[in-house]
Amino acid sequence: MADSKRIFITGAGSGIGRATALYFAQRGWFVGLYDINESELEKAAKDLERDRTCFRKLDVTDVEQVKAALEDFCQRTEGKMDVLFNCAGVLKTGAFESIPFDSHKMITRVNAEGVLNCTYHAFPYLRNTKPAMVISMASASALYGTPDYATYSSTKFWVRGFTEALNIEWERHGIHVCDILTPFVDTPLLHGDNSGAIKSLGVKLTTDDLAQVVWQAAHGRRVHWIVTPYFKFNWIVARRLPDRLAKMIMKRICGY
Repeated sequence: MADSKRIFITGAGSGIGRATALYFAQRGWFVGLYDINESELEKAAKDLERDRTCFRKLDVTDVEQVKAALEDFCQRTEGKMDVLFNCAGVLKTGAFESIPFDSHKMITRVNAEGVLNCTYHAFPYLRNTKPAMVISMASASALYGTPDYATYSSTKFWVRGFTEALNIEWERHGIHVCDILTPFVDTPLLHGDNSGAIKSLGVKLTTDDLAQVVWQAAHGRRVHWIVTPYFKFNWIVARRLPDRLAKMIMKRICGY
């Protein structure tokens, strides 16, 4: 294992996590796949070389499961972890009051608390590796609160703030912390999503597109990896707009 770099991926059973696992494995990395969906996880693992991968069912909201998964991974990697990729996420869209309260809580627990759990408990292994890196999936909805995505959007603002703070704090430990802010990606997460934002912006990115961005992030030094020229332009412009104008643009995009 000494000749390979090592990446721990949550949400690796499908979507961006699965595509990223395959992309990194094809380039010689040792890949740990972790997901709550055990059957999809096993399918994903079959696409990889057995001696360059490990996998385990993981609910990122369960601290004890997180600790056990990290321990299991690092037993295979001599205690080293070059990259932690926080990719696990859940989504439910619609008017805020129409979404069951338990769904709001689950979105918050997986998308924010899950990132917290994994990052906190991965710290000893990341510090033991340095230079090491934490990459977390954020979203274009972390630019301005997005109607029909209120709770999801708020969790991505949390990821963004968490990333910015830790990027500064953990520099002293030789750990670079960054996130990926992307418009809609064609993943199972969006199946059945008929929101105004989807109708207005469309889904133009594939999971393979994002796997390449994760690869770039694993070899770069940016804090925020902003996907697509269109969103980069919006990112620059929107951060300079008065709130009232930004709100008006978001209402128009989302059909409100």
